[in-house]
Amino acid sequence: MFKSLAEKVKQNPFRLVFTEGTDSRILEAASRLEKDKLLTPILIGNVDEVKAAAKENNFDIEGILILDPLNYDKFDEMVDLLVELRKGKMDKEQCIEACKKGNYFGTMLVKMGLADGLLGGATYSTADTVRPALQIVKTAPGNNIVSSSFIMVKGDERYAFADCAINLEPTEDQLVDIAYQTVKTARVFDIDPKVAMLSYSTLGSGKGASVDKMRNATEKVLASNPDFGIVGEIQFDAAVSPTVAKVKVKDNDVAGYCNTFIFPDITSGNIGYKLVQRLGGFEALGPILQGLAAPINDLSRGCNAEEVYKMSLITAALK
Repeated sequence: MFKSLAEKVKQNPFRLVFTEGTDSRILEAASRLEKDKLLTPILIGNVDEVKAAAKENNFDIEGILILDPLNYDKFDEMVDLLVELRKGKMDKEQCIEACKKGNYFGTMLVKMGLADGLLGGATYSTADTVRPALQIVKTAPGNNIVSSSFIMVKGDERYAFADCAINLEPTEDQLVDIAYQTVKTARVFDIDPKVAMLSYSTLGSGKGASVDKMRNATEKVLASNPDFGIVGEIQFDAAVSPTVAKVKVKDNDVAGYCNTFIFPDITSGNIGYKLVQRLGGFEALGPILQGLAAPINDLSRGCNAEEVYKMSLITAALK
Protein backbone atom coordinates (compact mmCIF):
# COMPACT_ATOMS: atom_id res chain seq x y z
CA MET A 1 0.00 0.00 0.00
CA PHE A 2 2.73 2.45 0.91
CA LYS A 3 4.47 1.80 -2.40
CA SER A 4 1.41 3.16 -4.22
CA LEU A 5 1.18 6.07 -1.78
CA ALA A 6 4.83 6.88 -2.37
CA GLU A 7 4.21 6.94 -6.13
CA LYS A 8 1.32 9.39 -5.63
CA VAL A 9 3.45 11.62 -3.45
CA LYS A 10 6.37 11.60 -5.89
CA GLN A 11 4.13 12.96 -8.64
CA ASN A 12 3.17 16.06 -6.62
CA PRO A 13 5.95 18.08 -4.94
CA PHE A 14 5.10 18.56 -1.27
CA ARG A 15 6.74 20.63 1.47
CA LEU A 16 6.03 19.09 4.88
CA VAL A 17 6.63 20.95 8.14
CA PHE A 18 7.68 18.97 11.20
CA THR A 19 6.93 21.00 14.34
CA GLU A 20 9.40 19.12 16.57
CA GLY A 21 12.69 19.30 14.72
CA THR A 22 14.95 18.07 17.53
CA ASP A 23 12.99 14.88 18.19
CA SER A 24 15.02 11.81 17.17
CA ARG A 25 11.97 10.09 15.62
CA ILE A 26 11.27 13.13 13.47
CA LEU A 27 14.91 13.41 12.45
CA GLU A 28 15.11 9.75 11.45
CA ALA A 29 11.94 9.98 9.34
CA ALA A 30 12.96 13.30 7.77
CA SER A 31 16.40 11.95 6.89
CA ARG A 32 14.81 8.94 5.21
CA LEU A 33 12.25 11.04 3.33
CA GLU A 34 15.00 13.33 2.05
CA LYS A 35 17.11 10.36 0.99
CA ASP A 36 14.15 8.75 -0.81
CA LYS A 37 13.31 12.07 -2.51
CA LEU A 38 9.61 11.64 -1.77
CA LEU A 39 8.90 15.10 -0.36
CA THR A 40 10.65 18.17 1.03
CA PRO A 41 10.93 18.12 4.83
CA ILE A 42 11.11 21.37 6.82
CA LEU A 43 12.31 21.08 10.41
CA ILE A 44 11.38 23.63 13.06
CA GLY A 45 13.78 24.40 15.89
CA ASN A 46 17.02 26.07 16.82
CA VAL A 47 19.41 25.28 13.97
CA ASP A 48 22.35 24.31 16.18
CA GLU A 49 20.17 22.15 18.44
CA VAL A 50 18.56 20.35 15.50
CA LYS A 51 21.93 19.65 13.90
CA ALA A 52 23.37 18.49 17.24
CA ALA A 53 20.46 16.10 17.78
CA ALA A 54 20.89 14.70 14.27
CA LYS A 55 24.65 14.26 14.75
CA GLU A 56 24.16 12.58 18.13
CA ASN A 57 21.82 10.03 16.56
CA ASN A 58 23.78 9.63 13.30
CA PHE A 59 21.04 10.99 11.04
CA ASP A 60 22.03 12.71 7.81
CA ILE A 61 19.92 15.88 7.45
CA GLU A 62 22.22 17.61 4.99
CA GLY A 63 20.13 19.75 2.62
CA ILE A 64 17.04 19.79 4.82
CA LEU A 65 15.71 23.27 5.61
CA ILE A 66 15.69 24.15 9.32
CA LEU A 67 13.68 27.17 10.43
CA ASP A 68 14.10 28.78 13.85
CA PRO A 69 11.05 30.80 14.96
CA LEU A 70 13.32 33.04 17.04
CA ASN A 71 15.50 33.89 14.04
CA TYR A 72 13.13 34.00 11.10
CA ASP A 73 13.30 36.84 8.60
CA LYS A 74 9.53 36.85 7.99
CA PHE A 75 8.58 36.67 11.65
CA ASP A 76 7.06 40.17 11.79
CA GLU A 77 5.01 39.47 8.67
CA MET A 78 3.84 36.22 10.24
CA VAL A 79 2.79 37.95 13.46
CA ASP A 80 0.87 40.66 11.61
CA LEU A 81 -1.02 38.02 9.63
CA LEU A 82 -1.87 36.07 12.79
CA VAL A 83 -3.19 39.25 14.45
CA GLU A 84 -5.41 39.80 11.42
CA LEU A 85 -6.60 36.18 11.39
CA ARG A 86 -7.45 36.13 15.08
CA LYS A 87 -9.45 39.40 14.81
CA GLY A 88 -9.25 40.54 18.41
CA LYS A 89 -9.20 37.05 19.93
CA MET A 90 -5.43 37.35 20.38
CA ASP A 91 -3.58 40.65 20.81
CA LYS A 92 -0.22 41.33 19.18
CA GLU A 93 1.79 40.25 22.21
CA GLN A 94 -0.08 36.95 22.36
CA CYS A 95 0.50 36.43 18.63
CA ILE A 96 4.23 37.06 19.06
CA GLU A 97 4.44 34.46 21.81
CA ALA A 98 2.36 31.99 19.79
CA CYS A 99 4.56 32.33 16.70
CA LYS A 100 7.62 31.48 18.79
CA LYS A 101 6.15 28.02 19.35
CA GLY A 102 6.65 25.28 16.79
CA ASN A 103 2.97 24.35 16.48
CA TYR A 104 1.79 27.89 15.67
CA PHE A 105 4.91 28.77 13.67
CA GLY A 106 4.51 25.66 11.51
CA THR A 107 0.81 26.24 10.95
CA MET A 108 1.50 29.81 9.90
CA LEU A 109 4.05 28.57 7.35
CA VAL A 110 1.23 26.52 5.80
CA LYS A 111 -1.16 29.48 5.90
CA MET A 112 1.43 31.73 4.24
CA GLY A 113 1.94 29.22 1.43
CA LEU A 114 5.52 28.50 2.49
CA ALA A 115 4.68 24.86 3.19
CA ASP A 116 2.01 22.51 1.88
CA GLY A 117 1.22 20.55 5.04
CA LEU A 118 2.19 19.87 8.63
CA LEU A 119 2.86 16.89 10.86
CA GLY A 120 3.06 17.38 14.63
CA GLY A 121 2.27 15.67 17.88
CA ALA A 122 5.46 13.73 18.64
CA THR A 123 5.65 15.82 21.80
CA TYR A 124 2.65 18.16 21.39
CA SER A 125 -0.79 16.98 22.48
CA THR A 126 -3.53 16.45 19.90
CA ALA A 127 -5.21 19.64 21.13
CA ASP A 128 -1.99 21.62 20.62
CA THR A 129 -1.77 20.38 17.02
CA VAL A 130 -5.45 20.77 16.15
CA ARG A 131 -6.09 24.13 17.84
CA PRO A 132 -3.72 26.20 15.64
CA ALA A 133 -5.05 24.40 12.56
CA LEU A 134 -8.63 25.32 13.45
CA GLN A 135 -7.72 28.91 14.30
CA ILE A 136 -5.46 29.57 11.31
CA VAL A 137 -6.00 27.14 8.43
CA LYS A 138 -9.68 26.45 9.25
CA THR A 139 -12.02 24.13 7.40
CA ALA A 140 -12.07 23.59 3.65
CA PRO A 141 -15.06 24.95 1.68
CA GLY A 142 -18.10 22.75 2.16
CA ASN A 143 -16.88 21.41 5.50
CA ASN A 144 -18.44 22.50 8.78
CA ILE A 145 -16.27 20.46 11.12
CA VAL A 146 -12.90 18.75 11.40
CA SER A 147 -13.05 15.02 12.03
CA SER A 148 -10.62 12.12 12.10
CA SER A 149 -10.32 8.65 10.67
CA PHE A 150 -8.09 5.62 11.03
CA ILE A 151 -7.20 3.39 8.12
CA MET A 152 -7.00 -0.19 9.40
CA VAL A 153 -4.63 -2.36 7.38
CA LYS A 154 -3.85 -6.08 7.49
CA GLY A 155 -2.34 -7.62 4.37
CA ASP A 156 -4.66 -6.68 1.51
CA GLU A 157 -7.52 -5.78 3.85
CA ARG A 158 -8.24 -2.06 4.33
CA TYR A 159 -11.01 -0.36 6.28
CA ALA A 160 -11.77 3.22 7.27
CA PHE A 161 -13.01 4.00 10.83
CA ALA A 162 -14.37 7.40 11.92
CA ASP A 163 -14.58 9.46 14.06
CA CYS A 164 -12.26 7.94 16.65
CA ALA A 165 -10.34 10.95 17.96
CA ILE A 166 -11.96 14.38 17.54
CA ASN A 167 -15.76 14.72 17.90
CA LEU A 168 -17.11 13.45 21.21
CA GLU A 169 -20.84 13.25 20.47
CA PRO A 170 -21.41 14.22 16.81
CA THR A 171 -24.87 15.41 15.81
CA GLU A 172 -26.80 14.07 12.82
CA ASP A 173 -25.47 16.82 10.58
CA GLN A 174 -21.93 16.33 11.85
CA LEU A 175 -22.20 12.60 11.13
CA VAL A 176 -23.16 13.48 7.55
CA ASP A 177 -20.00 15.58 7.26
CA ILE A 178 -17.93 12.80 8.84
CA ALA A 179 -19.30 10.27 6.35
CA TYR A 180 -18.44 12.46 3.35
CA GLN A 181 -14.99 13.31 4.72
CA THR A 182 -14.17 9.68 5.47
CA VAL A 183 -15.23 8.55 2.01
CA LYS A 184 -12.80 11.07 0.54
CA THR A 185 -9.99 9.78 2.78
CA ALA A 186 -10.82 6.14 2.01
CA ARG A 187 -10.39 6.76 -1.71
CA VAL A 188 -6.85 8.02 -1.14
CA PHE A 189 -6.06 4.51 0.10
CA ASP A 190 -7.76 2.87 -2.90
CA ILE A 191 -10.76 1.81 -0.83
CA ASP A 192 -14.01 1.78 -2.83
CA PRO A 193 -16.17 3.13 0.00
CA LYS A 194 -19.24 1.25 1.18
CA VAL A 195 -20.40 3.10 4.29
CA ALA A 196 -21.98 1.63 7.43
CA MET A 197 -23.58 4.02 9.94
CA LEU A 198 -23.01 1.81 12.97
CA SER A 199 -25.40 1.19 15.83
CA TYR A 200 -26.64 -1.48 18.24
CA SER A 201 -29.72 -1.61 16.01
CA THR A 202 -30.23 -2.70 12.41
CA LEU A 203 -32.92 -0.81 10.50
CA GLY A 204 -35.30 -0.43 13.41
CA SER A 205 -34.53 -3.56 15.45
CA GLY A 206 -33.70 -1.37 18.46
CA LYS A 207 -34.78 1.97 19.84
CA GLY A 208 -33.03 4.95 21.36
CA ALA A 209 -31.65 8.41 20.67
CA SER A 210 -28.38 7.04 19.27
CA VAL A 211 -30.32 4.75 16.90
CA ASP A 212 -32.43 7.65 15.67
CA LYS A 213 -29.32 9.77 15.16
CA MET A 214 -27.59 7.21 12.94
CA ARG A 215 -30.78 6.47 10.97
CA ASN A 216 -31.52 10.15 10.40
CA ALA A 217 -27.95 10.89 9.35
CA THR A 218 -28.16 8.07 6.79
CA GLU A 219 -31.44 9.42 5.44
CA LYS A 220 -29.94 12.91 5.10
CA VAL A 221 -27.06 11.54 3.02
CA LEU A 222 -29.41 9.57 0.77
CA ALA A 223 -31.80 12.51 0.39
CA SER A 224 -29.11 14.53 -1.37
CA ASN A 225 -27.22 11.57 -2.87
CA PRO A 226 -29.62 8.67 -3.60
CA ASP A 227 -26.87 6.54 -5.17
CA PHE A 228 -24.43 7.01 -2.28
CA GLY A 229 -23.19 3.62 -1.05
CA ILE A 230 -24.42 3.79 2.53
CA VAL A 231 -26.56 1.78 4.92
CA GLY A 232 -27.77 2.58 8.42
CA GLU A 233 -28.48 2.34 11.14
CA ILE A 234 -26.77 -1.06 11.13
CA GLN A 235 -24.97 -3.43 13.48
CA PHE A 236 -21.38 -4.32 12.71
CA ASP A 237 -22.09 -7.99 11.94
CA ALA A 238 -24.74 -7.09 9.37
CA ALA A 239 -22.38 -4.50 7.89
CA VAL A 240 -19.55 -6.96 7.20
CA SER A 241 -21.12 -10.40 6.85
CA PRO A 242 -23.20 -11.16 3.72
CA THR A 243 -24.73 -14.11 5.57
CA VAL A 244 -25.93 -11.98 8.48
CA ALA A 245 -27.02 -9.21 6.13
CA LYS A 246 -29.34 -11.60 4.28
CA VAL A 247 -31.17 -12.20 7.56
CA LYS A 248 -31.14 -8.68 9.02
CA VAL A 249 -31.23 -6.47 5.93
CA LYS A 250 -33.44 -6.96 2.89
CA ASP A 251 -32.71 -5.67 -0.60
CA ASN A 252 -29.56 -3.67 0.17
CA ASP A 253 -26.39 -3.99 -1.93
CA VAL A 254 -24.16 -2.32 0.66
CA ALA A 255 -24.99 -4.34 3.78
CA GLY A 256 -22.60 -7.24 4.29
CA TYR A 257 -19.85 -5.62 2.22
CA CYS A 258 -19.09 -2.41 4.15
CA ASN A 259 -15.52 -1.17 4.48
CA THR A 260 -16.04 2.37 5.80
CA PHE A 261 -17.49 2.58 9.29
CA ILE A 262 -18.97 5.67 10.95
CA PHE A 263 -19.37 5.34 14.71
CA PRO A 264 -22.07 7.14 16.73
CA ASP A 265 -19.60 8.70 19.18
CA ILE A 266 -15.92 8.90 20.04
CA THR A 267 -16.22 6.28 22.78
CA SER A 268 -17.39 3.52 20.44
CA GLY A 269 -15.01 4.70 17.69
CA ASN A 270 -11.94 4.75 19.90
CA ILE A 271 -12.75 1.37 21.47
CA GLY A 272 -13.61 -0.10 18.07
CA TYR A 273 -10.38 0.75 16.28
CA LYS A 274 -8.25 -0.36 19.25
CA LEU A 275 -10.05 -3.70 19.46
CA VAL A 276 -9.40 -4.33 15.77
CA GLN A 277 -5.80 -3.17 16.16
CA ARG A 278 -4.92 -5.20 19.26
CA LEU A 279 -7.03 -8.33 18.90
CA GLY A 280 -7.38 -8.42 15.12
CA GLY A 281 -3.75 -7.71 14.34
CA PHE A 282 -4.48 -4.69 12.13
CA GLU A 283 -2.16 -1.72 11.74
CA ALA A 284 -3.94 1.52 12.65
CA LEU A 285 -2.86 4.45 10.47
CA GLY A 286 -3.92 7.74 11.99
CA PRO A 287 -5.58 9.67 13.32
CA ILE A 288 -5.93 11.32 9.93
CA LEU A 289 -7.46 14.78 10.25
CA GLN A 290 -10.27 15.48 7.80
CA GLY A 291 -12.02 18.63 6.65
CA LEU A 292 -9.15 21.12 7.03
CA ALA A 293 -8.19 23.48 4.21
CA ALA A 294 -4.67 21.99 4.15
CA PRO A 295 -3.19 18.59 5.04
CA ILE A 296 -2.34 18.70 8.75
CA ASN A 297 -1.96 15.58 10.86
CA ASP A 298 -1.34 14.60 14.44
CA LEU A 299 1.10 11.95 15.65
CA SER A 300 0.76 9.84 18.75
CA ARG A 301 3.27 10.85 21.40
CA GLY A 302 4.16 7.15 21.60
CA CYS A 303 4.95 6.94 17.87
CA ASN A 304 8.16 5.55 16.42
CA ALA A 305 10.17 6.75 13.42
CA GLU A 306 8.47 4.27 11.07
CA GLU A 307 5.05 5.66 12.03
CA VAL A 308 6.31 9.22 11.46
CA TYR A 309 7.54 8.17 8.01
CA LYS A 310 4.20 6.59 7.11
CA MET A 311 2.16 9.51 8.43
CA SER A 312 4.35 11.84 6.38
CA LEU A 313 3.41 9.97 3.21
CA ILE A 314 -0.25 9.93 4.22
CA THR A 315 -0.24 13.68 4.87
CA ALA A 316 1.35 14.41 1.50
CA ALA A 317 -1.06 12.05 -0.29
CA LEU A 318 -4.03 14.02 1.08
CA LYS A 319 -3.05 17.18 -0.82
